[in-house]
Amino acid sequence: MAVAAGVVCCLGAAALAQARDEPADAGRGAPLAADAELARRAAAEAASRSLDRAAGPALAPSAAPGSPTHTTSSPAGPSPSATASPSASVSPSAARKRAAPKRPADPAPVAGLTRAQMANAKVIVRTGRELGFPRRGLVIAVATAMQESNLYNVASGVLPESQEYPHEGIGWDHDSVGLFQQRASSGWGEVGQLMDPAFATRQFLAALAEIPGWEDLPLTVAAQSVQISAYPDLYAQHEWRATEVVDAFLAAGM
Repeated sequence: MAVAAGVVCCLGAAALAQARDEPADAGRGAPLAADAELARRAAAEAASRSLDRAAGPALAPSAAPGSPTHTTSSPAGPSPSATASPSASVSPSAARKRAAPKRPADPAPVAGLTRAQMANAKVIVRTGRELGFPRRGLVIAVATAMQESNLYNVASGVLPESQEYPHEGIGWDHDSVGLFQQRASSGWGEVGQLMDPAFATRQFLAALAEIPGWEDLPLTVAAQSVQISAYPDLYAQHEWRATEVVDAFLAAGM
């Protein structure tokens, strides 16, 4: 009986130990299966995200190539409308200068004149135009200066004061000075004023305008009416040259 009881106890102990081992083994097997399933799902999601990144964002149906609303992206860099035009970099003052009409170039010397003579003739023509004189008045004035000073701004050898001003030669006809050989002692103006070609021209033309019907007078008569020269007939010889000079300036747009 004692032996039998010992055997029964041993068998009971062995059964109890087996029962403890089986649940433990079953419990360890379930977590292993769950972990494998989670790892499989994580790998599948990672692969899916990799494919999405490689493929890029999907186009919306309305933006698919070939659809009416599809637009092609432009290359990197500013668009043509954003690029400054050449005129956008030009300042307003520079644009005005560029748009301003060019001044007419001086004509080449004509009628055998030098450049200095042409420059003085230009002053006569320009001054006459500013005063509103017609072509005939300009021709009379240039021809008169040709006779009186050969179209040079001449100082007087007997009037040292006149030599203090810019001049192109010295004459000896009393105190006569300038392009028209006008005399301060006769009331034409101050010496310094008469040495100014523009002032001298204005004085001559103002006196010419006071001659009744001067436009219709022969050139020599019109000039003599102003100058009261001892040689009144000499003005006429310069008419053709004076006409050529005046026409050259007028053709140049003066």
